[in-house]
Amino acid sequence: MRYRKCISTALTVVALFLNLTALAADKPVKPKYKPRIVNIVNFIRLLEPREPAVTEDVLYQTVVKQVQIMNKYKLRGTFLLQYDALMDARYQKLLKALPAGMFEIGGWWEIPQPMVEKAGLKWRGRYPWDWHANIGFSTGYTAVEREKLADVYMRDFKNIFGYYPKTVGSWFIDEHTLNYLYKKYHIVASSNCKDQYGTDGYTLWGGYWNQAYYPSKLNSYMPAQHAQNQIPVPIFRMLGSDPVRQYDAGFGTTWQGVITLEPVYKDAGGSAEWVNWFFKQFVEGEPMEFAYTQAGQENSFTWDAMSKGFEIQMPLIAKLRDQKKVKVETLEESGRWFKSRYKTTPATSVTINRDIGDSDRKTVWFNSRFYRANLLWENGTLRFRDIHLFSEKLPSDYLTKKVETNVCSFYTLPFVDGYLWSTPEDIAGLRFKTVVDGKEVALTGGDPVVTNPAAGKLRISWPLQNIRGQLIMNFDEKQLTITVAGKAVANWFLDLNVAAKAELPFNKIGNSAVSSRFKGLNYSVTTPNGNFVAEDGRLFRIKPSAGNLTIYFASEAKW
Repeated sequence: MRYRKCISTALTVVALFLNLTALAADKPVKPKYKPRIVNIVNFIRLLEPREPAVTEDVLYQTVVKQVQIMNKYKLRGTFLLQYDALMDARYQKLLKALPAGMFEIGGWWEIPQPMVEKAGLKWRGRYPWDWHANIGFSTGYTAVEREKLADVYMRDFKNIFGYYPKTVGSWFIDEHTLNYLYKKYHIVASSNCKDQYGTDGYTLWGGYWNQAYYPSKLNSYMPAQHAQNQIPVPIFRMLGSDPVRQYDAGFGTTWQGVITLEPVYKDAGGSAEWVNWFFKQFVEGEPMEFAYTQAGQENSFTWDAMSKGFEIQMPLIAKLRDQKKVKVETLEESGRWFKSRYKTTPATSVTINRDIGDSDRKTVWFNSRFYRANLLWENGTLRFRDIHLFSEKLPSDYLTKKVETNVCSFYTLPFVDGYLWSTPEDIAGLRFKTVVDGKEVALTGGDPVVTNPAAGKLRISWPLQNIRGQLIMNFDEKQLTITVAGKAVANWFLDLNVAAKAELPFNKIGNSAVSSRFKGLNYSVTTPNGNFVAEDGRLFRIKPSAGNLTIYFASEAKW
């Protein structure tokens, strides 16, 4: 009898547990917290040889003004010091007096004359600070020289502030230096420039767009695919690039303009309309894991040039912070948060649901450790503007060699390049098309809905107009699936078009794979259920099977 009572009691407990579980399952699921992180990073140079009117005092007073405004709004932030500014007594006094716990002091990795000579090396520059890639950046030095330069900076920084800096930023920083700073000095975060082509002689093209990533040990611009092959220092992308316009800036030229959150640009970071639009999309757009942007400005632009934009942005950022819509952190804090949360580079997105002014353009950037993709809606149509693949097998040009020219270039593996493969008259892209009344036309539709149904997954639903149904795209870190949901299987496909003189990487277009070669590395994009159809031996069409298409962008993906 006692045995039966025990069984009965146990069954009752199990039933109660199952009922409670069922009730819990019916409760609304609390949305995942996705922080919108703002780093205010101002980096400091001692001198500006390009503009005689920009004296050392003008540069110093610019930093004084930045400090005053940030203190006024109680905004946390990071100041990164170039070596010559680090050794200046005025900056030492100013930065040591900052409120404890509010500000971080770190390193800005441009290489001036005093740093080079203290490392026992010969200065080759035209001025005491020379911005050319083979002089003013670590890429211009051998691996042994890079270590000597790092030791000089870190030793003197510690002598001045009593500790080693935890963050080191630069327009670009080589992988050898970054790994050395991590292993010997235990830095926790770094930063590099936004994607740009030819600007100031520096090209960074095809990388993890915005947010942050763990770089490959062989290539600081390329995310690693596996933890054992990555430098465990997240690199945050700087400058708050315009997700809609920056990519297209400069068609037909050798360099791009700048459309960013930097306060000196009157049509972007210096415009109240643009800044309010940017932060509204930043707060409301789907980021998957977290959204990130960097505000602030280097002192070389001077306070007169940046004051309007700075004074527009800082109170707005403070307001959003007080409303708990954004988190304002130092770069070190963001780096420690990232490292505590992610063992490898996560999949993230940048979503613009509505463009500024009367424009109807919308865009989504998807990033993972394997690839990036950009979708652009314009005039009711849709195209992939960009798809680049990442590979930890591709070494940087500067891994073992120093750059000998005054420019630097960093690339990833192209599959669609809507900038380099375009001219002003012929805009490249992978376009969504269909057949209506026997004619090939662009698919047209309404406003897309962008959601994050599960970790690492992005879903886009686009209501169609010229054929019935919804076009559904599901991204994950290795692949993309596309289908049209409706009563009948829709006749749709993707066409790649490029300008006539575009230099393409494609070697072979087979039925289930496009094989390519770029910078000496072979790579492929494959499909298990669609078809690649060659056109003119160079371009291709992608056809789905029974309305469904899966595309693998990771070389290790199997089907």
